[in-house]
Amino acid sequence: MNSKIKNNKSLLKIIFLLIIIALLTGIILNPSLSLESAKDGILIWVNVLLPSLFPFFIISEILINFGFVDFVGKLLKPLMKPLFNVPGEGAFPLTMSMLSGYPVGAKLTSRLREEKLITKEEGNRLICFCSTSGPLFMLGAVSIGMLGDSKLAPLIIIPHYVSLLLIGLFIGTFTLKSNIGKKEAKIENLWHEIQNSYLLWIKTKKPIGSLITKSVKESMDSILLIGGIVIFYSVLIEILFNISLVHNFIVYISNLFSIDVQLIKGITAGLIEMTTGCKTIATANVDILYKIIAINFIIGWSGISIHSQALSFINNTDLNGKLYIIAKFFHGIISSILGFIIYSIKYNGYIQPTFSQNIQIYSGFNLLNWISLILKSANLVIMLNLYILLLSVFIYLLTNPSKRKS
Repeated sequence: MNSKIKNNKSLLKIIFLLIIIALLTGIILNPSLSLESAKDGILIWVNVLLPSLFPFFIISEILINFGFVDFVGKLLKPLMKPLFNVPGEGAFPLTMSMLSGYPVGAKLTSRLREEKLITKEEGNRLICFCSTSGPLFMLGAVSIGMLGDSKLAPLIIIPHYVSLLLIGLFIGTFTLKSNIGKKEAKIENLWHEIQNSYLLWIKTKKPIGSLITKSVKESMDSILLIGGIVIFYSVLIEILFNISLVHNFIVYISNLFSIDVQLIKGITAGLIEMTTGCKTIATANVDILYKIIAINFIIGWSGISIHSQALSFINNTDLNGKLYIIAKFFHGIISSILGFIIYSIKYNGYIQPTFSQNIQIYSGFNLLNWISLILKSANLVIMLNLYILLLSVFIYLLTNPSKRKS
């Protein structure tokens, strides 16, 4: 058994080495294409990922270190435990990911495990349904920017989130039996929980300045890592499609199954990098239903680029990265099925506008837009955490009516 695992790892290393050699060869043979694709990757990182994710990362790190997540986790346990069989702390990465997008959910789940706020089993369940795309990407970038029709947004957003919750409910139901009979620690009244969280933070003896410095450092390391991965895969995709063998194979498959070349190219690119895949699929000369099915799968799957970002956090813990990959595959499949069902019920016969002006989101750098995006992102994360706090208090009072006046 061990020799088989070692052989599989050796095979993966050989495949990765061949990819790197092919990439380097492509860069040498076509440096202008490599520079242009690297520039596109940098623009995506600078214009979108950096201002959007950095406030989420730094504020999340501060809240984790201050014990905020531990506090709301105790209050949200009555909601998260019966639904998903995870502790209340799981509401933090789930909610943050649903509003901010990849790879926030995987990072926050990994951080909760590093801080021992969740067990290994709970973490493995969480990473299966706490990794989502953000609504701004699906509505702004895909529906409006790429497909040119905001009316198609429900066909993408609803299947994406519903399929994720279905996966979480399935995992929670499947694993709940193993926890029957285990005694859960009863929580005190609300005021005692606030006191306990404060005393726990005092015992850590970490100055506020030190916590903020650590949070900024952790966030910078994460955002730089994400930037490097995005640039790498941007170059890889362009080099890959510039290889004659790959191009000819795609054309052959297109002719064999009578499928538009752009659709096959988009799905292939989307398996590697989500944004590039969605942009390519949107330009395919096929019915809108097929575009929706393909795009839903790509966004649910999220691409090897996102997987690399997520696994860079997961691999720092004892969580199982294979479960994450499997869950993302089923996330894509279920999203496509739900998209088809919703289209058949509500959008059957829908005619998309013949002219749509695609928004060029990544074509250049605009300082005012960049500052506006980072301020909106910071405002969103602050308001989101206030919402989580109010929700946790409401859930606590609803499930503990006898302690309202305690």
